[in-house]
Amino acid sequence: MTSYSLTCINSSSLLGSFAVFQKPPGSPTTVFSLAWFARPAHPGTQVTFNWTTDYCFVWSETGVVKPGISFNASQTVPADPVGQNLTQLTEDNYGATYFTPPTSDGQPGALTIQQLSNVVPNRTAVGIGMSGSGATVLQAAPNVTAVFTPHPNYWVVFGHYQTGQVLDIEGISNEVEVTYSGSLTSRTVELNLDGTLTVR
Repeated sequence: MTSYSLTCINSSSLLGSFAVFQKPPGSPTTVFSLAWFARPAHPGTQVTFNWTTDYCFVWSETGVVKPGISFNASQTVPADPVGQNLTQLTEDNYGATYFTPPTSDGQPGALTIQQLSNVVPNRTAVGIGMSGSGATVLQAAPNVTAVFTPHPNYWVVFGHYQTGQVLDIEGISNEVEVTYSGSLTSRTVELNLDGTLTVR
């Protein structure tokens, strides 16, 4: 499995954090992007993020999902779009939420989360992650099946962010996309003096 790295350099006088996030395909309003990775970087310093493209199912008791809240995964289960690609969100007899062991009964190439009838509305968020960290989530609801089509894409923004924070994608204007192809598995992003981001 390919490993990727991204080094972010703060060449500005700004205080804050670099955040890496993924945009869901088509950006439906019901699917939210998380700050997949985030780390503070003082002026004159740099931070490096490393990951692989191994997927997982995630859920968290967030309450109503909206920008600004924090998603801290209560359970992370390995997933594979061409293997173990379907799980169910349910509760046990004590009211504890959990994922059932994944099966390969889902749509090939996608990751499916079936939310059973005992899922409490507006209490839980479910989604998929990569490299062990949640990337995109939506509000869980009873008797709903969510199908996520993995579409790895990497965006960087600088500001006041924490890992797992639900982002307001429409409100972000200074992000930059970082692409990888072929043998290119390492990139650098620099925060310039004027607050813009440059990919190298």
